[in-house]
Amino acid sequence: MSDRFLEVRRMFGDNLAGGADVGASFCATVRGETVVDLWGGFADEARTRPWREDTIVGVYSTTKTMTALTALLVADRGELTFEAPVARYWPEFAAGGKEDVTVAQLMSHSAGLCGWREPITRDDLYDWEKVTALLAAQQPYWKPGTASGYHAMTQGYLVGEVVRRITGRTLGTVFREEIAAPLGADFHIGLTASDDARVADLIPPPGPPPMGAPDDSELRVNVARNPELEVPITRTRAWRGAEIPAVGGIGNARAMAEIHAILANGGIAKGRRFMSEAGCRRALQPQVDGVDLILGVPMRFGLGFALDTGLMPHPDTLYWGGYGGSLAIIDMDARTTIAYAMNKMSGTTTGDFRALGLAMAFWAASAA
Repeated sequence: MSDRFLEVRRMFGDNLAGGADVGASFCATVRGETVVDLWGGFADEARTRPWREDTIVGVYSTTKTMTALTALLVADRGELTFEAPVARYWPEFAAGGKEDVTVAQLMSHSAGLCGWREPITRDDLYDWEKVTALLAAQQPYWKPGTASGYHAMTQGYLVGEVVRRITGRTLGTVFREEIAAPLGADFHIGLTASDDARVADLIPPPGPPPMGAPDDSELRVNVARNPELEVPITRTRAWRGAEIPAVGGIGNARAMAEIHAILANGGIAKGRRFMSEAGCRRALQPQVDGVDLILGVPMRFGLGFALDTGLMPHPDTLYWGGYGGSLAIIDMDARTTIAYAMNKMSGTTTGDFRALGLAMAFWAASAA
């Protein structure tokens, strides 16, 4: 690692030494070259298992960035049109007045399907046919396209079913065969049992969940509690092995940064072309802008990613994070990716200041 990034290393070490992190990884690439690759700490709360170079961890909603990339890849081949109605690929989806809902609205959390109207259980999340059939049958919660309402659990099933109908393969399979495996990237949507020993234990955040309090809106309660999930479920074989493309991904910062180098570098990563540059830049097309009905804050969504609102160094930047603190940033102007994954969770839904602090230190060093 270049000396110019020593402040990033120092901050990363301070987070571990001071207890902000128990175990973590941070990685950044510039023009396809990995320039920062840090890991350290422990893979468990008791601090008995070191966090090693090949340790992986659940990243919750940062998984959505991999799901979005997979859909963008399929679209770049001409097999998927984002402006088309979902029902073109998934005829049953037209039920409940959804015949005009587009794939772009699934990608931008504006389809009005942020949760299930029917009560479901945690075990139902492992039954792909059941949960997708329920979504296909139900009416939207609001007029699609008029606002975003974070599809926290449902987005992966919705986009994943479109991909499955087109390719004949599950989203996790397409991702593995056509993105992760060719890159040698250690990120999984559906983890094999042989990799379980490498998974760090997620450590639940203190206090109540960020959503789902009794005085929350009906929509927020539904998203948070139907079904209600507790962090220890991520340590089970059922969860790790299932394909839950909105929140079930398992990997590390190196894998996240090196995979998203595809988008940052016009479709090329590790000397291989995966997509066209135009296909990558489609993710930047604004779809919906305003206060998100679930998150309760202003959001600008493109195709599968949040778009910059003036906080990033460059405007053509994509990002998203996960419950607990993980984060992926793709700066198309600077051809840069930044990623952070950890096991000590904070109470935020989409990233926190540990990741942003490291990113800011990296940006400062890059500009020096």
